[in-house]
Amino acid sequence: MRQVVLDTETTGLEPTRGHRIIEIGCVELVNRRLTGNHFHVYINPGREIDDGAIEVHGITNEFLADKPFFEDIAEEFMQYVKGAELVIHNAPFDVGFLNHELGLLNNSLGKLEEHCTVLDTLVLARQMHPGQKNSLDALCKRYGIDNSHRELHGALLDSEILADVYLQMTGGQTDLSLIQKQDYYSAPKDDGGIRRLSKNRQAFKVLTASSEEEAAHREFLEKMKKTCGDKLIWQ
Repeated sequence: MRQVVLDTETTGLEPTRGHRIIEIGCVELVNRRLTGNHFHVYINPGREIDDGAIEVHGITNEFLADKPFFEDIAEEFMQYVKGAELVIHNAPFDVGFLNHELGLLNNSLGKLEEHCTVLDTLVLARQMHPGQKNSLDALCKRYGIDNSHRELHGALLDSEILADVYLQMTGGQTDLSLIQKQDYYSAPKDDGGIRRLSKNRQAFKVLTASSEEEAAHREFLEKMKKTCGDKLIWQ
């Protein structure tokens, strides 16, 4: 099973008002394991970025001046996500912007949903935690994921964090400590204060149960079954 955890940054909030995508960040999960096959690109939107948006992500007009346009990276991006399940927090926002960008192209790429399926983790979180805050920051706190390094929003960094959140929400196990921060993040260069992920960072660990732990788990479920009868749902 191939999943792509995706996030975008934009010039503003409404594509119908001419706002555009300025960054796309994706990480790949295959059978719930991070593969290291990432997709990350900054995009020249051909317009000014709202001041309020710059306060959120820190990406400036000057930084994007020499970056490619969406039309230059569209086919590569669509090939990357083709056939995958996209995992997105508040999917209508990102999908709406991506489909708007695709609609501006004079080609036959079509809409995003014609190439892949979409899972909205915000909808999933609201189902699992009704009446509670379900922003990405709130979910990190709820699941014990350290996001103290997240000074500004960034598409690739947020997709990495969302991958951890999604795996925890759906019962997976990952190495959430991010202890080796000096290896995980590279120092920002002349990128307008943007903090980038180091290509040499350690891969996340995926922990699996040992045979002894699985046996102990089955034994515990048998004890629960005697108490709960047919109401036991974990077998």
